[in-house]
Amino acid sequence: MSNLSQTTDLRKRKRKSESGFRFKTFGEHGCPVEFEGPLPFRYNLEALLEYGNLESNLFGGMQSWSFQLEVHRHPPFHILLFVVEEPIEASINIHCKHCQYVGWGHHMICNKKYHFVIPSKDTVTACLNCEGGCDVVDVAKGKLNFVELQGHIMHGVFHSNGFGHLLCINGVEVGSDLTGHQIMEFWDRLCTGLKARKVSLNDASQKRGMELRLLHGVAYGESWFGHWGYKFGRGTYGITQPVYQKAIEAIQGMPLCLLNHHLANLNLEIPVIFSRYQTLSDNSLATLGDLFHFMLELKSCLPKDQSSIDSYNQGILVEANCRWSAKRVEMATRVIVEALKSAEFRWVSRQEVRDAARVYIGDTGLLDFVLKSLGNQIVGNYLVRRSLNPVTKVLEYCLEKISDVISNQEANLVINNSNVKARYKVTKAQLMKDMFYVFKYILKDHNAAMNTGLFSAIPVATRVILDTKYFVKDHYCGEISSKVELGFEPKLRLYCTVILKGHENTGTTTTKRPLLPYECITMKSNDTFDDLNLEVERNFREIYWGLRNLEVESIVNLNGGKGTDLVFGVVEVGRKIILEGSCKKDGGVVKELIYESGVNNRIVDCPCGGKEDDGERMISCDICEVWQHTRCVRIPNNQEAPHIFLCNRCEREIVPLSSLP
Repeated sequence: MSNLSQTTDLRKRKRKSESGFRFKTFGEHGCPVEFEGPLPFRYNLEALLEYGNLESNLFGGMQSWSFQLEVHRHPPFHILLFVVEEPIEASINIHCKHCQYVGWGHHMICNKKYHFVIPSKDTVTACLNCEGGCDVVDVAKGKLNFVELQGHIMHGVFHSNGFGHLLCINGVEVGSDLTGHQIMEFWDRLCTGLKARKVSLNDASQKRGMELRLLHGVAYGESWFGHWGYKFGRGTYGITQPVYQKAIEAIQGMPLCLLNHHLANLNLEIPVIFSRYQTLSDNSLATLGDLFHFMLELKSCLPKDQSSIDSYNQGILVEANCRWSAKRVEMATRVIVEALKSAEFRWVSRQEVRDAARVYIGDTGLLDFVLKSLGNQIVGNYLVRRSLNPVTKVLEYCLEKISDVISNQEANLVINNSNVKARYKVTKAQLMKDMFYVFKYILKDHNAAMNTGLFSAIPVATRVILDTKYFVKDHYCGEISSKVELGFEPKLRLYCTVILKGHENTGTTTTKRPLLPYECITMKSNDTFDDLNLEVERNFREIYWGLRNLEVESIVNLNGGKGTDLVFGVVEVGRKIILEGSCKKDGGVVKELIYESGVNNRIVDCPCGGKEDDGERMISCDICEVWQHTRCVRIPNNQEAPHIFLCNRCEREIVPLSSLP
């Protein structure tokens, strides 16, 4: 590309960046960059940042970029996305606690992290008003780094190897102009476009006092984040994926009929709520999972401006100046519908219907008004059809069941229509109140009534679900594959990884460390194996802090080909290559320190089965120095840990010794 065309391209990019991007499409292919599928995360990130506005004197001197995103034009509403590059030298703690807690402690520490932040309005104002170098970092005075502040609308972080963590999203319930769903859609597009490897999150989301991982777990069998593909990553307190799945199934399958029978004499409100939503549903609500699923679906169908679902729809909108009261119109409507039902769903003339209704309604004017207004209206469970007979030219009426007119799925979706069956008046506020009441009484209160027989499984399963906080999505980057690119000069893309001599077994574990993630290495047709070694060294030195002095020495899984031999012809398409190397000039860094877990000499052996630090509060035995969860040894979270603590095993061994002379 000529210098002139490069300059023109940069000007176009600058103009496009200044005009901003659409929030709803940012991160899609071509907005703002044509993300390359086979290329690694950091290349897509570099391409994206070329479209950002380079910021200066912000965030403690760390390099940063900003993107102006248009949420909607009328009225105009924009937000700012900041991308902050945090080098390892600027990190307060070089080890990532999020990696440790989700089970990625075996990962090598990366040279850089990239924070994607949509800050709150107050934070934006504070940062943009700073002059002469706005350093939000002031460790000496106890202030936190900008990227560590709480309350951002969105905050996600990526390591330079493509692994990331969604740290927080804050929707409308905490004052944001964006909903949680909008923020998650945006984050998911970013991860997909950048080709992130894996992304974790700690699910602490709530809705009006209800933990969403429990509410959605019971209703849908997965957390709220499961809508975007986040699955079980790691449970705290020794929870495994099979245990988590069994807990979900246990609560979902709890029969409503048994709950209703058990609670009928203990709580008068619960049976009423069960009956209310069973009446509203076109399908049988057999289990607790069915109930919560229906309630959430109903909530999503109700328009914000709709006050209620009518208790009984008369099918006719009565004007304020109508000569008949709404009650009289409703009565006449019921009589006409009953007359049509007695006709066994056949077409009958207007006169027949009128004559049958006159037995009960003497006001013929009222009957004529109702018959005129009832054409193709929904009344209760029925659609009243009206048609002109093409032969006799007489108006005819017929009833059809709603279930015969629309499918069950469509029936659920149109339940927000004021014409649909409902015998109770349910407002959106009432729906949320009922949902919270059932959630709290059955799932959270754990009263004595719910601790007997079959129902004793509910508090146990609830605790398991709430103890499952870490979820992971691991298919953003898709399948990797090597291929030859045919062009002016053929190129071969290989996927390579490195193992270090002496690092197979480190720390307290005796298992072999997993391989580093494969990196995409592009080779030209005339490149040799010496060139391959140099390119692998360059890539891995650029990514990992502990590999800054990497020297590749050999290829582990390839026979033949070395030195000045050409890579083309020796390495077949689709081959993954493992190379072995060492860091002879390690600068005195302890080899365990280059991993996210650090020098982890802590021994965890908790009664719950936990063997690793999962981020929950722990205490160490003062004799054996084994760590256990404070909850598992019955130390309340709101109580300070004792100055001296002995685990059960050590306490049992010491008690006999106390009786010795």
